[in-house]
Amino acid sequence: MAGQQFQYDDSGNTFFYFLTSFVGLIVIPATYYLWPRDQNAEQLRLKSLRRVHGRCLWYRLRLMKSQQSIVPTLKKAALLFGWAVFLLLAYKVSKLDREYQEYNPFEVLNLDPGASPSEIKKQYRVLSLKYHPDKGGSNNETTSFGIALPAWIVDQKNSMLVYASLSFSVCDFFLQGTWWYRSIRYSGDQILINTTQLFMHFMYKTPNMNMKRLAMVLTAAFEFDPRSNKEATIRPTDNIEVPQLIRELGNINVKKKEPPFCYPYSLKARVLVLAHLARMDVSEELEEDQRFVVRKSPALLQEMINVGCQLTMMANSRGGFRAPRLVTIENCMKLTQMTVQGLQESKSPLLQLPHFEEEHLRYCISKKYKVRSLQDLVSLKDSDRRSMLRFLGEEKYDEVMAVLGSFPHLTMDTKLQVLDDEDSNNITAGSIVTVTVTLTRKRMSDMFEKEQDSTSCPGEEASTEEAQADASKTKTKVWQNKNKGAKKAAKSKKKKLTKKKATPAPVKAKQANGNVAGNEVAVAPSAAAATKEDDDDASDKGSESDEGEANKDSPSERDEDSDKQSDTEVDEMAGDDEEEWEALQQSIQRRERALLETKSKVTHPVYSLYFPEEKQEWWWLYIADRREQTLVSMPYHVCTLKDTEEVELKFPAPPKTGNYQYSVILRSDSYLGLDQIKPLKLEVHEAKAMLDNHPQWDIPDTEEEDEEQEDSDGIEESEDDDEDND
Repeated sequence: MAGQQFQYDDSGNTFFYFLTSFVGLIVIPATYYLWPRDQNAEQLRLKSLRRVHGRCLWYRLRLMKSQQSIVPTLKKAALLFGWAVFLLLAYKVSKLDREYQEYNPFEVLNLDPGASPSEIKKQYRVLSLKYHPDKGGSNNETTSFGIALPAWIVDQKNSMLVYASLSFSVCDFFLQGTWWYRSIRYSGDQILINTTQLFMHFMYKTPNMNMKRLAMVLTAAFEFDPRSNKEATIRPTDNIEVPQLIRELGNINVKKKEPPFCYPYSLKARVLVLAHLARMDVSEELEEDQRFVVRKSPALLQEMINVGCQLTMMANSRGGFRAPRLVTIENCMKLTQMTVQGLQESKSPLLQLPHFEEEHLRYCISKKYKVRSLQDLVSLKDSDRRSMLRFLGEEKYDEVMAVLGSFPHLTMDTKLQVLDDEDSNNITAGSIVTVTVTLTRKRMSDMFEKEQDSTSCPGEEASTEEAQADASKTKTKVWQNKNKGAKKAAKSKKKKLTKKKATPAPVKAKQANGNVAGNEVAVAPSAAAATKEDDDDASDKGSESDEGEANKDSPSERDEDSDKQSDTEVDEMAGDDEEEWEALQQSIQRRERALLETKSKVTHPVYSLYFPEEKQEWWWLYIADRREQTLVSMPYHVCTLKDTEEVELKFPAPPKTGNYQYSVILRSDSYLGLDQIKPLKLEVHEAKAMLDNHPQWDIPDTEEEDEEQEDSDGIEESEDDDEDND
């Protein structure tokens, strides 16, 4: 067997090429993803939000974190070091000597470059008999292998370096395996798969879930279990502090033995969430755990909504499958609002504003003002609002108005149609109905201006109308009254003429006594006079009207009129088709843009006094049958609404004909008291019968006979012409 010889790259050319590529593959993407954003821009952004969000918990935490953190500096230093190594290696590679050894097959075969193919084949046969091992070739030839590593790496003196590199490779492999193991435990929304299965079990078990039960299911998530999530913690002091909070909160179903609600981690998370909703003070150690639980809750509640939608779709596709009630899904949405704002279900939405306490609400709900919602507060006059909020100083009042002005005010426009159908406005049984909802967001501060304008305009309009009425009474002239009488007489004449033309009197034979046969109608003198005037007007027109009527009665005119009428009908039908085609094309383009565009989910920061993380303003939009307590269309999470957003909600029409009353519902996932409900009436008709053969392919027999007759006439005429020519 031939020997083997390993040749190392003493110059290190190939090794440096490999090392440069390896470092570049690490440094370039790491810089894109890990380079800290401009801290000055973040500071300027926080400064612009100070006037409105300065009292929010998330704002104060973000401000402290940006001042104390040294992580951005360490990231920059590590990335700059990586770039220095990469540039040094690139410079080293650029200075390496390149040695090229051209492969010449003629030299291997001991032939001249101009040898013929037959000579090449003959020489190859001769050399194969000489050097091939099976044909008596030499076994002493040595096989050489080239390795793209410098010789100093495999030197015994540098063995520790080699071992260190191997250890690094093993650690890297271990880290990649750990990352992969962790990633397969989470869903696409970074929720543990075990948590999703837990939610599905309890939502199927309890389709009608009240708020207390919902809080128990939420806090049973495995994200709060230290065995499943290392971010969750169980402290020795929990045995003292958690029971104390339980006594302050009251009835929270502590004695419930159903797992996992009775587990320590679930009980602790439930107590912390309820304390957050009650705005209770907790110790510093529990405060950190409470922020972790509250921060995770909106994403977990969104996962519960997704699970409820999946169960609803499964129930619609299968018979006898229990779907969660509409109230369960809406409770999930409401609990999200409560968690973000730190409010209990029964509390007033006015407590979302700064400087508002329970004792201040008595000023708002008094008989004089009756302010119970944010909209009521906006609709007040500025003087009444300032008088009602007299418990606030000028500085606090300005802050409350600034916060209230930053709240969103949304308007909803809906359009109901059946896309991909000839008649898009006709809803048939089983058809796919599309409700296009256009959402427009404005600020509450814009509503202040409108309310002020609306309060001033009615008085001005009323005074203007009164002044005009007085002027008309004092300055009415005689010729105006005569003109009005003449106009009324002309209108009455026109009405009678049109009525007389529309219903022509039938020809009746006179009886022997001179009366007309049939029903006798008594005519008043005024009517007779009017009839006489009409006859005089008709006679004054002269022969022109007679000629016109004669021309209209002619066949050619009737044909032209019918052709014009048919042309107008065709044009109207073509116009309707063009409108439907344009609407269809716009819908298709809208879908394509939605698939291709990736909009940012950064919309508007939410004003939340007690939420520990910056929350963006998002919404849920869906259609529901509130009478049957069921979802008609699945909730669409609107996460990109800045100014205007267009959303398409699709659902199958009911299988039975009739009138249906649905509701288009818009709910905030951040604010209490800003939900909107708009009625949606649906009239379902019977589906059209399917045609076996389309009418456009049916050729009537009369047309075929006419074509045959034309062909035969043409042949006869040609024969006659031939005879004449002869």
